[in-house]
Amino acid sequence: MAQSQNTRVDLTIKATSFLGLGTYGSVMLGDKAFEFYNEKNPEDYIQIPWDQVDYVAASVLFGGRVIPRFALFTKENGHFAFSTRDNKRTLRAMRAYVPEDRLLRSLSFLDVVGQGLKGLVGRIFGRKR
Repeated sequence: MAQSQNTRVDLTIKATSFLGLGTYGSVMLGDKAFEFYNEKNPEDYIQIPWDQVDYVAASVLFGGRVIPRFALFTKENGHFAFSTRDNKRTLRAMRAYVPEDRLLRSLSFLDVVGQGLKGLVGRIFGRKR
């Protein structure tokens, strides 16, 4: 059984982890770490201490009315994507532990395509050998 790193819990909410296949469980935000626990297998858990979180990126749709998912990017171990029942509430609770300039909006699909096209045109016409 996993031992929680938190001494005080601010929010517990149903969630889905997108690490590999989707896994259902609960997210717990506390004073020491972000924790995800699988509801069927107690040995399947993710614990990310707040000092290891580099930044949080959220997918934002319709001008901020819908946030379908967010990802925590760590300093050493890559990134972890999650979705909770109320992502806005979860991100607001994270504000106490992650600085405001580290809560970012991820690029939209059109932004990614636009940057790819701009880079492609720059490679074709910009460089002279």
